[in-house]
Amino acid sequence: MLELAILGFLYDTSLHGYELRKRITALTGHVRPVAESTLYPAIKRLEKAGLLARETRPGAVAAPRHVLSLTSQGRQELRRRLAEPARGDITDENRWFTLLAFLRHLDDDAAQAVVLRQRLAFLEEPASFFYEGERPLRAEELDDPFRRGILTIARATSRAELAWLRTTLTSLDGSTR
Repeated sequence: MLELAILGFLYDTSLHGYELRKRITALTGHVRPVAESTLYPAIKRLEKAGLLARETRPGAVAAPRHVLSLTSQGRQELRRRLAEPARGDITDENRWFTLLAFLRHLDDDAAQAVVLRQRLAFLEEPASFFYEGERPLRAEELDDPFRRGILTIARATSRAELAWLRTTLTSLDGSTR
């Protein structure tokens, strides 16, 4: 998720590490804050792989800044990761939001639709946070008001996302004809 966010944000514009960290934190929020000890090793890995380039630019007030930008190989890698998401990128909500934030960089409507259909298929599978044996439990079956609340909120969120996915897929399918 972190590498995808780095590639995604740098696709549009070059950024220095601090600004990149702020943008990633804004996207992932309080759920997964980005520490410098996590971000900078990821940047170094991507740089070593030839996906990022680092340039030193004079600072406006302070010392010179290291500005990061995507290489052409980095742009290709971002598009590949968007077109071929891992199962966890589809099923984990935070990873899905990160993927979705940059899916526009996948220029092909049909390729975008393939990714959205993967998420749609996942959301259409019967699931719950709570089970009785192998059977997923519905909110109405729970006496615990807090667990019932989790399932009620999840159902509402899923319905909204399903509606958005279906509308967006109809739009993408119409534009590819």
